[in-house]
Amino acid sequence: MPIFEYICRDCNKPFEALIYGSKKAECPHGHSTRLDQQFSTYATPASSKSSASAPAEAGCGMGSCGCNPDFCEN
Repeated sequence: MPIFEYICRDCNKPFEALIYGSKKAECPHGHSTRLDQQFSTYATPASSKSSASAPAEAGCGMGSCGCNPDFCEN
């Protein structure tokens, strides 16, 4: 079940939606189907250099901001 990110063209609010099969996304605020799908990034275990025993830190370098930890300057 993929999660997609959208911005509603009618109310300009961003939201995420779980999409099942051929179901179409709908804005939860005004129920519009006039949407712009956003590019989403996510971290996978293979792309993260953190170990399971290391404490999780929020921010850059952990993949949460979409940056590549190998090239992150923070």
